[in-house]
Amino acid sequence: MWTVRVDVITKEYPPNVYGGAGVHVVELVKALRRSIDVEVRAFGSVDDEPGTTGYPELSELAGANATLRTLGQDLRIAQDVAGADIVHSHTWYANHAGQVAQMLHDVPHVLTAHSLEPLRPWKAEQLGGGYRVSSWIERQAYESADAVIAVSEGMRRDILRSYRGIDEQKVTVVRNGIDLDAWRPNRDDEVLRGLGIDPDRPSVVFVGRITRQKGLPYLLRAARSLPRDVQLVLCAGAPDTPEIMAEVTGLVRELQEERTGVVWVERVLPRHELTAVLTAATTFVCPSVYEPLGIVNLEAMACGVPVVGSGTGGIPEVVADGLTGRVVPIEQVQDGTGTPVDPDRFVRDLAATLTEVVSDPGLAALMGRAGRLRAEQEFAWERIAALTLAVYEGLRR
Repeated sequence: MWTVRVDVITKEYPPNVYGGAGVHVVELVKALRRSIDVEVRAFGSVDDEPGTTGYPELSELAGANATLRTLGQDLRIAQDVAGADIVHSHTWYANHAGQVAQMLHDVPHVLTAHSLEPLRPWKAEQLGGGYRVSSWIERQAYESADAVIAVSEGMRRDILRSYRGIDEQKVTVVRNGIDLDAWRPNRDDEVLRGLGIDPDRPSVVFVGRITRQKGLPYLLRAARSLPRDVQLVLCAGAPDTPEIMAEVTGLVRELQEERTGVVWVERVLPRHELTAVLTAATTFVCPSVYEPLGIVNLEAMACGVPVVGSGTGGIPEVVADGLTGRVVPIEQVQDGTGTPVDPDRFVRDLAATLTEVVSDPGLAALMGRAGRLRAEQEFAWERIAALTLAVYEGLRR
């Protein structure tokens, strides 16, 4: 084992994992610990796991803007990083702790880019003026980091375009991975029926948070044009704002009035149930307008399901168009929102591509098997950990 201690700083860690960044950290830490000493420093309460410390919000900041509460946790974490050889932060929430620790303890700072604040302007709906603060934090951390890991080539381009002060030589691509033992085909019709899904009807499945970047309203409009026998299964919850929740709720209700087989599961499904839903799908759909890579696409591929995804961010690097699924073209407004230049055309193209895939279940099954093979060959966590270790090695002092 290489004698080094890496402190990983993250907002999400079990039991508080709700997005792709959290999944990434959990699996990466598990793989890295086979080779090096890793201390995890996470926001909030954490499970009883050796080498893991949770940091609650400061009571003195109760009621403050969410961004300021984050900074309070960051400062406590930065103090405790003393003794680490490398600090590795994930998302802007943790980036400030990484940067302060870098300066305070003279330790190299690595950060992994899971998303970029300039490309998520709708976050201002949640954070108000805190969005300006989070954007400032992110810029400072990226420009001062010793190494930046992008989860896709698309993300690397976005980083260099958004933060022109960064030396491009320090930005390395290490993609997300997938636990191939945990995510695999799982046939369970009883689970499907318990959720209101008919295992004998074709289905299009969406999994994701209800946020602007996931493009769910476009999918709900496209679903009106799907063949009448096709089910639409939405595993969707954790809305960013009341406004986006109201919009999605209204569109789902309209769709349910027009057709049968519209199933909305708002609770977070345990893995056994979710893999059963994915395995039974004719196709998975990822209509995102912003997606640095998309772990959900890897999860679907690992379950042997083809993916229909929008041609943005890192999705085309995961979905091999025509081989493991289909990529839907999307021309986007260059204002950071990801909004389609022609929303109606994107909706029509999405509907047509989904219809094409679900209308040929034999071809869909072949693409699903090819997706599983691609996941095995290119996205195993052992490979991702080895590439991450190589980034650390490059910073040894």
